[in-house]
Amino acid sequence: GTTTAHKAYCWGHNDAGQIGNGTMGAANGDSVPSAVASALTFDSISAGGQHACARTTASAIYCWGGNLDGELGNGTNAQSSSPVLVSGGLTLKSISAGQENSCALTTVGVAWCWGRNANGELGNSSTTASNVPVAVSGGLVFASISAGGTHSCGVTAAGVAYCWGGNGNGELGTGNNTLSLVPVAVTGGLVFSSVRAGGTYSCGVTTAHIAYCWGLNNQGQLGDGTTASRNAPTLVSGSLAFSFVSAANSHSCGVTTAFAVYCWGSNSEGQLGNGAILGGAVPPPSKVPVLVYP
Repeated sequence: GTTTAHKAYCWGHNDAGQIGNGTMGAANGDSVPSAVASALTFDSISAGGQHACARTTASAIYCWGGNLDGELGNGTNAQSSSPVLVSGGLTLKSISAGQENSCALTTVGVAWCWGRNANGELGNSSTTASNVPVAVSGGLVFASISAGGTHSCGVTAAGVAYCWGGNGNGELGTGNNTLSLVPVAVTGGLVFSSVRAGGTYSCGVTTAHIAYCWGLNNQGQLGDGTTASRNAPTLVSGSLAFSFVSAANSHSCGVTTAFAVYCWGSNSEGQLGNGAILGGAVPPPSKVPVLVYP
């Protein structure tokens, strides 16, 4: 998170230095916010698998943590427990840290990605990893971008959603399960305000505040009342009006236009927030949105 004073804080596991506080190792994790070791001022931040990235108030991107596939984007594959500048001298307006890759948009909406690329998640027509930013193919102008597990997605200013990368579970939303090394349009002709790439699925909200998800659904993370995977957008149950939906690894959460929070999918660690942990038993997943307690 970033404070109103533009300082960055992180918490959780720190085996690869992903907290960014200058320490590294499993014993150095923190269950309370720890200041990122930098005098830089940040206005946005994104946490990925074992790394995090943030944008400074001067529109530069810094990353820290694991870097096995070059997800820090600084021209090396060395992990770092403090922020390092992403190479290329790009002026960027937004950043999204994925599982083992990162993507960002320039101020004019050009997409750049870096890191792991075994499934084409960088979108540059190859499967070669890159430890520096590479331009996403196609010349599209995006309003937002999201890096996921083995795929990435973006939404144009006109509300057209595109995804690229792995597609074994239909997470690209193209109506088939064929991976793509370049951006391909999500099927259905929907007009999206935002799309988020999860682990092996995606979710988006239309300009009419209707939520759709597609991809793997083994834990009900698509929220359509089933556990059937879908390779095209499927309507989230409940007739709720959402402002925003976020896709994680196997659960999703959304904020309605009335500022209520709903989650659905896996609940193995109580991640749905509905008070379902009873006597230490593993809470069941939910295939439809449930209201976060209280």
